[in-house]
Amino acid sequence: MPKKVKLARKELGPVPCKQAKVEAASVPSILNFANPSSLFESLISPIKTETFFKEFWEQKPLLIQRDDPTLATYYHSLFRLTDLKSLCSQGVYYGRDVNVCRCVNGKKKVLNKDGKAHFLQLRKDFDQKRATIQFHQPQRFKDELWRIQEKLECYFGSLVGSNVYITPAGSQGLPPHYDDVEVFILQLEGEKHWRLYPPTVVLAREYSVEAETRIGKPTHEFTLKPGDLLYFPRGTIHQADTPPGLAHSTHVTISTYQNNSWGDFLLDSISGLVFDTLKEDVELRTGIPRQLLMVEPTTVATRRLSGFLRVLADRLEGTKELLSSDMKKDFVMHRLPPYHAGEGTELLTPGGKLPRVDSTVRLQFRDHIVLTVGPDQDPSDEAQEKMVYLYHSLKNRRETHMMGNEEETEFHGLRFPLSHMDALKQIWNSSAISVKDLQLSTDEEKESLVLSLWTECLIQVM
Repeated sequence: MPKKVKLARKELGPVPCKQAKVEAASVPSILNFANPSSLFESLISPIKTETFFKEFWEQKPLLIQRDDPTLATYYHSLFRLTDLKSLCSQGVYYGRDVNVCRCVNGKKKVLNKDGKAHFLQLRKDFDQKRATIQFHQPQRFKDELWRIQEKLECYFGSLVGSNVYITPAGSQGLPPHYDDVEVFILQLEGEKHWRLYPPTVVLAREYSVEAETRIGKPTHEFTLKPGDLLYFPRGTIHQADTPPGLAHSTHVTISTYQNNSWGDFLLDSISGLVFDTLKEDVELRTGIPRQLLMVEPTTVATRRLSGFLRVLADRLEGTKELLSSDMKKDFVMHRLPPYHAGEGTELLTPGGKLPRVDSTVRLQFRDHIVLTVGPDQDPSDEAQEKMVYLYHSLKNRRETHMMGNEEETEFHGLRFPLSHMDALKQIWNSSAISVKDLQLSTDEEKESLVLSLWTECLIQVM
C-alpha cells in the first residue's frame, strides 16, 4: 500500500508568524504566464531563448534596455519604496527580512538595529545615512513576484530566490563582489549605474568581495532604467550605484542555479550508484588493506579505486533509474507552492468524484511533482528494498521560501512499491488514462494508487 511521506528536518532560528501579503494597486501583467517557457521568453524579450542559452547563459552578461512605458509601469508594481511602510506594520526583522547597509571605502558597512524594523527608522537611515535597504525574498509578500518565481522554478528546475535593493541618490550599497548564482536584474524605480568586470573565478561556487585594486577596468558600464533587464553569470564581478541628483533606485535581483552544477549532480547520484553496485559486485565488498586509513593511499590503492570508478561508469551507461540522494528532495521541499489568486487553500483540498476502477484520471501540477527511486526509509524494514517516492510542493509554505527554514520542514508526498513505477509513468505520460488500464495486478491496487494520488490533489477525475 502507498504511504504518505512526512520526513521532518529541524532547522534553527526564530519562527516567523504567518505574514500577510502586500499588494499595490492592480497593474495588468504583460508577461506571458501560459506556461514556464512562455514566461521566460516574455521576460527576456526580444531575445530568443535559443539565442540566450547558446550565447549568454553561464558565458557572458546580457543587457536588455527597453524604452517601454507599459513595461516600466508593470515593473514598478512589483516592489516600490512605499511598500516598506505596510511591510513594517506586519512585522519584519533586521537580519532575517531586511538589511540596512552602505559601501564605505570599498567595504560593506551594516547599519542594522536589533529586533523589529520600523519604517520611520528605515526611512531615517535611508535619507540621512544614504543607506541601501535590502529586502529579502519579497515573493513572500508580493503576489506577482510569487507568480514569476514559481514559473521560473518550473522552468529551470532549480530554486529561484530574490532580493530587492533600494538605494538613495548618490550612494552605493555593496562593494565590488561576485555571487554563486545566475542573476537576472529587473530595474523597478529610478536609475542604477552598473559596472561589470571579468570573473576571477569562472562559475563561482561561493560569494566573495573583491578589492578595487584587483579587478581592473570594467568590461561593461551602463545605466539601467525602469523596464530594463540585466543578466550575468555566477562569478561575474559587479558593483552598482545610484547616480547623484536623481531619485532613489529600486531593483529586484532574481537568482537561480546555486549548487546546481554537474559536479553537484554527480555527488548526489554517485552514492546511489555505489549502493546498487555493492549488492552485486563482490569485489566492491572486499575489505580495504590494513592501515589504509592511517597512511597516505598507495599506488596500488589508487589504481584499485580507479578500476572501481571504471566499473561504476560502465554500470552508469546501462542504468535507467538513478538513485538521487538529496537534490531532488531538497528542491521539492524548499520551492514555492503553485501560484493561485485569493486567500483560500483550494489547491490543497481534493474535489470532485472519488476515483474508481472505471474512472478516467489525469495528472495535475506536473511541474510540482518529482518521481524518484530510493532505498526504503522505513526504519522497521531491515531489507531496505528500493521504493518509488513521489514528492510534491503543493503544501509548501510561501512565507518561508528561501528563508533558511526557521521551523521544521517536511517532505510532502507518497511512497510506493517499485512495482508501481510503470503505472505511475503511465499516469505521468498520459494526458488522461483509464484506471483499469494501469499496469498493476489487481483492481484493488489500481484503485488504491489513484485514490492516494487524488487525496494529495495530484490527479483529477475526468
